[in-house]
Amino acid sequence: MNSLDPRAPLVLDTRELGRRPGSQRQVVVTVPAPPELGIEVLRVAEGSPVDLDLRLEAVMEGVLVTGTAQAVLHGECVRCLEPIEDELVVDLQELYVYDDIRHDDSDEELDDEASKLEDDLLDLEPLLRDAVVLALPFQPLCRDDCPGLCVECGARLADDPGHGHDAAIDPRWAGLQALQPDRDQNQ
Repeated sequence: MNSLDPRAPLVLDTRELGRRPGSQRQVVVTVPAPPELGIEVLRVAEGSPVDLDLRLEAVMEGVLVTGTAQAVLHGECVRCLEPIEDELVVDLQELYVYDDIRHDDSDEELDDEASKLEDDLLDLEPLLRDAVVLALPFQPLCRDDCPGLCVECGARLADDPGHGHDAAIDPRWAGLQALQPDRDQNQ
């Protein structure tokens, strides 16, 4: 039973390669982004265009997919919460092994981790997801020297570089301020 839908945008049919090592074909296509492509603060919006430029090449073990994916990222700066929009280009490379090839016992561990063709169909979504997520910065910034937000009032420090507050008075000593004579009158 085949679990892949051949009509899905990220499922490619490799039948025309004919399992002849060395045969290849170029695939240039724009597909809608799958859901949850990214991390919490930076992601490719679901349904937005992802440009794929791929080469599918038949090899002895299966089909080698190499190429690039290009998409627009949306998110927010982790320091100042300003919106971020950036373009991402990631390299893709994965070997999809034929599902009917027998391997010896020493390759059994690799078989569990290897991407497999299902009835000559391959699913690019896990490869795309891994490549995009690994290419994203863990803490995206709107610019490298983003000063962030004021910890006291939340003002964006990039908009007001001279931003500051009077030194906070310890509430335990606040009563003494009433005893202090006004400095302006003494001078």
